[in-house]
Amino acid sequence: MSGGRWIDLSYPFDDRTIYWPTETGFRHWYEQHGRAAGAPYFYAAGKFSAPEHGGTHMDAPLHFSEGGASADRVPLASCIGPACVVDFRDRAAKDPDAALSVADIKRHEARHGPLPAGAIVVALSGWGIYWPEKKRYLGNDRWGEVADLHFPGFSPEAVSFLLRERNVAALAIDTASLDPGRATDFPAHRIWLGAGKPGFENLARLEALPPRGATLYAIPMKIAGGTGAPARVFAALP
Repeated sequence: MSGGRWIDLSYPFDDRTIYWPTETGFRHWYEQHGRAAGAPYFYAAGKFSAPEHGGTHMDAPLHFSEGGASADRVPLASCIGPACVVDFRDRAAKDPDAALSVADIKRHEARHGPLPAGAIVVALSGWGIYWPEKKRYLGNDRWGEVADLHFPGFSPEAVSFLLRERNVAALAIDTASLDPGRATDFPAHRIWLGAGKPGFENLARLEALPPRGATLYAIPMKIAGGTGAPARVFAALP
């Protein structure tokens, strides 16, 4: 990476981290923080608890596919690859229920060339401008209520197209879900994860990525049996 630069695409995990309305949030606390009586050194140690799905994280295939790979079984080859950033911010700005379409993908390819093998397709909706304002980001900030969520996602047609017609390793997006917020049966999740492929949600600062040229690293916590996991996502630019 001599001469290159890194871009951190992850949100920190703290008391403002956004989770699905039915989930409790992230908790972190110190058990020790300071100098013990008579000790000549500082010492700190803490604990945390969190749901699998929230903040910048991975959806493992097991999340929507019985018998699918759990978080610890998703290969690194599915978490690292050339980032292909498909920008649909113009439509998302006008419609919070916008879904990335096949036409968006083909428009991207017309400008930047075919999606390379092993690509990570990154949907840029621009929704990161609302983080961490939960009501703006999800469309609803009432705990336990999921009937009135509004944010962009992938269309099932686009996901099916990528599976049939392109050799894509993973999907990623700057919203809370691969599916738009209004989805009730989660077709994008069922199609993509059902094919044994992971997804990455709640990515930060995607507008800092070029359409092509970056390598994306989406490294999840290796939770045995996990349906998902917090992830540190970052990109390398030449």
